[in-house]
This record gives sequence, C-alpha cells and structure tokens, in this order.
Amino acid sequence: MSEKKDKPIDLSKVTPDEKMKYEIAKELGLLDQVLQKGWKSLSSKETGRIGGLITKKRREASNNHRNVN
Repeated sequence: MSEKKDKPIDLSKVTPDEKMKYEIAKELGLLDQVLQKGWKSLSSKETGRIGGLITKKRREASNNHRNVN
C-alpha cells in the first residue's frame, strides 16, 4: 500500500476543478478539516454538498456563457 503524503497542499498549483472544490470546502467551513485530515475525513453528506455546489456553479457558468453569445 502507498503511504499518505504529508505534504501541504499548494493551492496555486491545483487544477481549476480542484481549486473550485477547495473554495467550496472553505465556504462550508470544511477546509481546515480537509487540509488536516484529507477528503476521506468528510461525511457523505458533506462531500455530496460539495459535489452539488460544484455542479450548480458549473451550470451557472455554462448558462452565463450561453447568454453572452
């Protein structure tokens, strides 16, 4: 088995999708928990909430893009 890496996350080097995930975790007050214990420490309710908000933001961005054109 691979060992968990204890390197701190550099938020400036993550993909835009990962950045959005971290931003939403911060909005929900879960970022400290994620940074300390990892994503596995979240409950299914918490991860579902993050996923739902990601979907909502993507849908809004898509709609805004269509309305501009």
